Amino acid sequence: MKTATLVLSAAVATLVSWGAAAQEAAKAASTLNLELNGAQPSDKGCRLTFVVNNGLGADLSKAAFEIALFNDAGVVDRLTVLDFNELPAGKTKVVRFDLANTDCTKISRVLANSATECSGAGIEPNACMRRLKTDSKAGIRFGV
Repeated sequence: MKTATLVLSAAVATLVSWGAAAQEAAKAASTLNLELNGAQPSDKGCRLTFVVNNGLGADLSKAAFEIALFNDAGVVDRLTVLDFNELPAGKTKVVRFDLANTDCTKISRVLANSATECSGAGIEPNACMRRLKTDSKAGIRFGV
């Protein structure tokens, strides 16, 4: 009888730990992926192209980030807000921003400083920053 109880207790403990591990894996998989995909000169200044994928599991009705641009000396040149608007769950979206009076060749780093907007049904206000995963294919460092 004691052996059966011990086996049952061990099985329950294993299932609970598997459930916790699965929950953690699901949380890690639910990210907001933001890739700096390109930086090209435009007639206004510099055009930054981003590829964003909302993997948070719910639609974002509004997502905007305060971005810090560092110059070629590593000094913050400006802070600006980039508004990505609506981001449907599971959707990949390409968004371009023209930054006036900005020379792309002088940008050494882009930093997602904060989320100024992060809203949607079932979305925690801090989810956009807490679950943000950044990447860059533009030859410019991009991160948080």
